[in-house]
Amino acid sequence: MDQFPRPSRRGFLAGTALGSLALAAPALARGAPPARRWPDVAAPSPPRVPQVIEQLGRRRTDPYAWMKYVPEAGVRSPDTLPPPVAGLLKAENDYARAMLAPLRPLQDELLDRMLARAGGGVSPPPLPRDGWEYSAPVPPGALHPVHVRRREGRPPETLLDEAERARGQAYYRSTDHQPSPDHRHFAWAEDVIGNDRHRIVVRDTRHGTTRVLVEGDAYGYGALAFSPSSQWLFWIWRDRHNRPTRLYRTSVEDGETHLVYEEHDPAIFMSLRRTAANGYIALTLSGPEVAEVRLIPAAAETSPPRVVVPRSAGLRYEIDEWDGSLVALTDRGGAFDRKIERLDPETFEARETLVPHRPGQPIVAMVPFRSALVRLERVDGLHTVAMLRPDGSERSLAFDDPAYALALPAGQDYNAPQAMIVHQSPRSPRRWIRIDLERGTREEVRREAVAGFDPDDYEVERVFAPAPDGERVPVTILSRKGTPRDGSAPLLLYGYGAYGVSSDPEFSVPATVLVDRGWRYAIAHVRGGGELGRRWFLGGRRFHKRNSFTDFIACAQHLAREGYCSPGRIVAHGLSAGGLLVGASMNMAPDLWGGVIAKVPFVDMLNTMSDADHPLVPLFRPDWGDPLADPAAYDYIASISPYENVRRAAYPPLLCTAGLKDDRVAYWEPAKLVAQVRHLSTSSEPSLLLTDMHAGHQGSGDIRSHFSEMALFWAFAACCLGRDPAR
Repeated sequence: MDQFPRPSRRGFLAGTALGSLALAAPALARGAPPARRWPDVAAPSPPRVPQVIEQLGRRRTDPYAWMKYVPEAGVRSPDTLPPPVAGLLKAENDYARAMLAPLRPLQDELLDRMLARAGGGVSPPPLPRDGWEYSAPVPPGALHPVHVRRREGRPPETLLDEAERARGQAYYRSTDHQPSPDHRHFAWAEDVIGNDRHRIVVRDTRHGTTRVLVEGDAYGYGALAFSPSSQWLFWIWRDRHNRPTRLYRTSVEDGETHLVYEEHDPAIFMSLRRTAANGYIALTLSGPEVAEVRLIPAAAETSPPRVVVPRSAGLRYEIDEWDGSLVALTDRGGAFDRKIERLDPETFEARETLVPHRPGQPIVAMVPFRSALVRLERVDGLHTVAMLRPDGSERSLAFDDPAYALALPAGQDYNAPQAMIVHQSPRSPRRWIRIDLERGTREEVRREAVAGFDPDDYEVERVFAPAPDGERVPVTILSRKGTPRDGSAPLLLYGYGAYGVSSDPEFSVPATVLVDRGWRYAIAHVRGGGELGRRWFLGGRRFHKRNSFTDFIACAQHLAREGYCSPGRIVAHGLSAGGLLVGASMNMAPDLWGGVIAKVPFVDMLNTMSDADHPLVPLFRPDWGDPLADPAAYDYIASISPYENVRRAAYPPLLCTAGLKDDRVAYWEPAKLVAQVRHLSTSSEPSLLLTDMHAGHQGSGDIRSHFSEMALFWAFAACCLGRDPAR
């Protein structure tokens, strides 16, 4: 809710690659419909088998409920699908391939441009830790990073070559890479199935051996950590519903494993890390409106975890350590945009407020260093970095760009006198900047190499679109300098707007390739995201979710009024919960969009939120509502769910993607939407579904896979707004 023969996903995307269509279509009269012609191929017509669903005194009919397949055990795979479902997905993939086949030369061209632009490799500067320097560069021309470490006077040592681990796998993605505190071991989680169920691998640097420590069913996103002594690896296990529910402790030497904690509330999510000064293992149990942290001290690594503050509805907090005590980033006492408190390490009682709550200035993250508590926050929606010293003095850093993003890389040494930050904007590739924590001075250490790219050829604007209720919605726009403001330029509008997650204005090679062809690329920072703090999130959540959709539409309309584009020459793009955004916006204003691209989209909202076995449903009921227990939530979700609200109208071209093994947004959600749009649309525009038969919610973790998909999307967008691709 919140990515193909068996070839891998990248092979499938290359096989469906798109045509010799100029991506920037000729200027058209404002409002005039562009000429479109797709191949004359008959679309699949999935059978409509009405299934009546009675719920809370309500009655609805779902004609495509039969598309849903959940195996009794194991993972969905092409070999175990029921014949009707296997036939449906094959027919849809065959149809999509045929419809997109004339666009193949264009996708190939776009992909080549993206790969060439990124071909210099990505080489972040190493992060020092106890005399070692760890880094994960992507060598020039390579598709995967190589994790290495160096120490003065010693040759570089390869810890993990992801390309080697991925060889022969239809799918590969690794995460949570980390050295042990004594630097003898290096661990990571890897998914070779595509369903986010990881195995954990450990390399012994003393003996040069690599072994699988945990065979499977581990969770690999912020869910493993070495103990402070380096003797144990703590990790989180996923149950049959793919929910993280158990914390285990495994001996790094002999693999002996112990259950440390088990969570029985399906509405609680688990995450894990070691605190900054290696004093504790911190297990965080959280939901959208609740949190509980349990600590295991370094002095007693095999002891049961101790609760800091018991979970209580409406209280959220995170725990770390700094300056001889614990620190909490929390919303306690009505601090909805969060404050930082110092806690007594024995009693866990609050001693003092280190950083007060500032409404509208949310604290995004805190990273402790011995000489300063560094925090990332937002001022007017844009990042700033602040450094609080033990003596109470403080410095802040901001940047002059109209829109930009900052990040604090993970894994920084608590004892380091300097902090590393990463700055980027839609026209500025990543820059790694070292901040002196005593003086506040900054030094650019490295800049991402992007071939054939000059930032001075581009411009970034930040404008505000008036929403129907008077709110001003930020929009970030990337254009090539000189792109006319007469409505002739095509525009791709991206949005997400859910869970308080911000769509930050980051640098994107695919976006620059798109605007090089005369397009504009825009990000709508709609309510439901966290760009303007907790209030902004709550304004697009639950019974206010419709605001996200009207914000997105308002952004498109405002850009058209201001000449950045024209109605009908805007392609909407969203992924996961952003698929809900673009799907609902398509239903509400189908004539506004020249096309819609929905990646693994959450669009069968009412049926999914009515499935108590879904891995995310219990967790996110506070965000969406509970249609199993609350009639008001049922009615509201029914009024906005994209699948439930497809109507007789002239729909634009629609491209949806899915992953067969996706447990977050299952393949049947986009399959049902595509079928319903195809059934009811009064236009002749195609509705397409591409299902990756070997992946889940994310694609394989290599650059080519990602760029192939983006090239596919851009070529589809071009065909939506351009001329006959056969010309």
